Amino acid sequence: MTTYEKPYAIIGAGPSGLAGARNLQRLNIPFVGFESHSDVGGLWDIENPKSTVYESAHLISSKKMTEFTEYPMPEDVAVYPSHRALLAYFRGFAKEFGLYEHFQFSTAVEKIMPENGLWRIKDSKGNSALYSGVLIANGILSEPNMPNLTGHFNGEMLHSAKYKSADIFAGKRVLIVGAGNSGCDIAVDAVHRAESVTMSLRRGYHFVPKFILGRPADTIGGLFNLPANIKQAIDGRLLKLFTGDPEKYGFPKPDHKIYESHPIVNSLVLHYAAHGDIAVKPDIESVEDQAVHFVDGSQQEFDLIVLATGYKLHYPFIEREHLNWQGSIPRLYLNCFHPEYHNIFILGLVEAAGIGWQGRYEQAALVAEYIRAMHHQLPAAANFNKMKKDVSTKMDGGFNYMDIDRMAYYVHKDTYLKKLRQHMAKFKSAAKSLQPHE
Repeated sequence: MTTYEKPYAIIGAGPSGLAGARNLQRLNIPFVGFESHSDVGGLWDIENPKSTVYESAHLISSKKMTEFTEYPMPEDVAVYPSHRALLAYFRGFAKEFGLYEHFQFSTAVEKIMPENGLWRIKDSKGNSALYSGVLIANGILSEPNMPNLTGHFNGEMLHSAKYKSADIFAGKRVLIVGAGNSGCDIAVDAVHRAESVTMSLRRGYHFVPKFILGRPADTIGGLFNLPANIKQAIDGRLLKLFTGDPEKYGFPKPDHKIYESHPIVNSLVLHYAAHGDIAVKPDIESVEDQAVHFVDGSQQEFDLIVLATGYKLHYPFIEREHLNWQGSIPRLYLNCFHPEYHNIFILGLVEAAGIGWQGRYEQAALVAEYIRAMHHQLPAAANFNKMKKDVSTKMDGGFNYMDIDRMAYYVHKDTYLKKLRQHMAKFKSAAKSLQPHE
């Protein structure tokens, strides 16, 4: 067995960081993990200062479609687990596989710099050391995307990243800006506490209930591999049978077909809109004192505005030039592999309907296999290095994803996992030559 010159570094101990740690561990690749908080769990630990979850937060995908295959969630965990159940799950995962001992907690990475083919990391405790490579897994939902509102609002205003409890809504006229999954959750939270609840939407969305015919919605379908346009036509019609027409409740008509943008998975927001408990307004034109002027010419006064306007990718510890940053995202092969550097990766920079944490686990597994192949100078690694130069490889499965920042790293699950598994099979086949003397 040949030894690695230096350990690898993993940044973050959330789901993707834990997946990376577990897969390096499986292949006996030495690593050190850095986590700015005092424990594992990432954003699912509401006590983490960087967490963006709130008291009512639950998964929008079912547990069986989301869990790590090698570590199923307990049977007594709800179909759509709460953030508390998920935190317990991740801590159980870390304990089960002995990952805690590999992480330095309460230690933030402040700077990552290339140095003589390695990477130097400086941390918040004043340490500086070289590492063979870096797996960045600090998440994609930590840096709020703050819109520029014309005018000055004299009431309260906060981004949904800072929202924790419905107590803040008591007796207030509330405006939720944006209708992503968090925005809809927060609007539902506000219904029973606020004087009034209004949502301001720039565009229309497709709404998916959490249950269809008594089953989690994400467990239905998938038996047939249909062309994208046919699947959109069939599923779009079926969906209306279960949700009705959101336009009847004031929601704008979507400017895209189903699957071309991330859908809203929420069974209650349409219910409350239909009962008049949630009003819907168009985009904001300007604000003045406590009045909000909308683009349709109407205006209304509010006490509190919650900006559910999403997040921006944020890797403050490394220069963008080292991540092949183009436009709003790093352009990487399979959203993970740098086209030129062979020892820096981003884990978890991928979104797809149904991909779950297992999909991210498989991404991390491919990274680990690649690192091993590079270390042993296997031809499979050299072949892969040629392929990963093409960061334009499409993983959309034929769907015409919207040209917005939110969808810039979105992939079609089956297309993406098929490619991951093809590469994985080649690396595993090549690695047979290393046994048993690896």
